[in-house]
Amino acid sequence: MIRFLLRRIGSGILILFSVITIVFFLFSFSFPNPEKMAVGQRTDADTQEAIKKEFGLDQPLFVQYLLYLNDISPVSFHTKTNVQQLYSKYGKVLLIQTRFATILFKKPFLRRSFQNRQRTDALIAQSFKGTFILALVSIIIAAFFGILLGILSGTRANTLTDQAIVFVSTLGISIPSFFSAIILAWLFGFVLHDITGLSMSGSWIDLDPFTGASYQWKNIILPALALGSRPLSIFTLLTRSSILETLNKDFIKTAKSKGLGAAEILLKHALPNALNPVITAISGWFASLLAGAFFVEFIFNWRGLGKLTIEALEMNDLPIVMGAIVFIALLFVVINIVVDILYIKLDPRIKLN
Repeated sequence: MIRFLLRRIGSGILILFSVITIVFFLFSFSFPNPEKMAVGQRTDADTQEAIKKEFGLDQPLFVQYLLYLNDISPVSFHTKTNVQQLYSKYGKVLLIQTRFATILFKKPFLRRSFQNRQRTDALIAQSFKGTFILALVSIIIAAFFGILLGILSGTRANTLTDQAIVFVSTLGISIPSFFSAIILAWLFGFVLHDITGLSMSGSWIDLDPFTGASYQWKNIILPALALGSRPLSIFTLLTRSSILETLNKDFIKTAKSKGLGAAEILLKHALPNALNPVITAISGWFASLLAGAFFVEFIFNWRGLGKLTIEALEMNDLPIVMGAIVFIALLFVVINIVVDILYIKLDPRIKLN
């Protein structure tokens, strides 16, 4: 298990390094003069030069790349020994000074926003709360109703109920989440607003400078349904397939021959074996929902990581965009490792080699 974990962590680090490299050079060639985006096109040359020096943009491109790696790495190396400047830039650090360089152990530094000069990691952490809440509610809805409908469909195979559930689930898989978001917002937030009381847009929290924060939990209903519609359909079909396969196993036939009731066979024998692949799929889809809520958040004006990233793209705020992409890549790597471990624990037939 330890060797397996080390291999997965090593491959995860390689994936992160590849993502960082691709994103850095892609945005460097797409936006050749980011200092103008930071301070405006009409700002004088001296101010632009100061911005370039602050962000290391006056260096050759490969040197900028190395400086960026130095910033986001938890271990960084510096030839200059201005300790106060390092503390001012990175915050809390563990500093080791040698004859040739200063070594820092620190949190990854995703740099500062071009627009408001706040730390990118702080902005991402603040926005990620909304994305996490939305993804969590979406996956709970998808898992609960998906497993319930899958059990109903699997235990009533080839009936009208089964065919209707399969048809609706297949339709749900085919519809992208952003299209579902538009339809749900228009239908329940506009056409049926007087009945539902739901709005076409709105976040989980409203920040008022006078009254403070107020929570609007009803605003989560429509975006959660839109984001969870596809995984709900997938969980339904996966549960149905797994239930049908399990009910044809020999140990189920043995349980029936012993005179056990249908409900007892389903709950005690069929479900514990049938839900293993479903649980693994739920774990993987949770990571996808965390990273795939961009358009849903934008459509419903939901305060989250996706909305922050899209607004940063509109403002050409590259540190936020690059930091969000790196953060999402890290999220995928960590959750995939957890899912692999969970899959091995749930299914003893899976071998590490």
